[in-house]
Amino acid sequence: MIEASCHCGAIRLELAERPDVLKSCNCSICRRIGGPWVYYHPKQVKFTKGAGETVAYIQGDRTLAMHHCPTCGCVTHWESTDPHNADRMGINSGLIDPVELKGLPLRHFDGADTWTYLD
Repeated sequence: MIEASCHCGAIRLELAERPDVLKSCNCSICRRIGGPWVYYHPKQVKFTKGAGETVAYIQGDRTLAMHHCPTCGCVTHWESTDPHNADRMGINSGLIDPVELKGLPLRHFDGADTWTYLD
């Protein structure tokens, strides 16, 4: 189990397992947030504090809801707005202790243009 939290601790998560890879995206919102992201099935993510208390921002093409802590503003995760794509969510890896992520490969995804990996 991996623990994650926003800066103020109002939002806390438990992730079922260590991720395999970190993914950095250059789309218009991810490049501003900074990421990188780790991905899980929603059943692998448990909110231990602040469940349902994040604030969602639904961007551009309205396919993702980007969530942030209402107190400290840290982006915590994203969820698909399409029920057919609800089997994956992104967690901001910045919420995780860097020791837990040490040695993970970083992949770069071109979400701004080609929708392919750049590495």
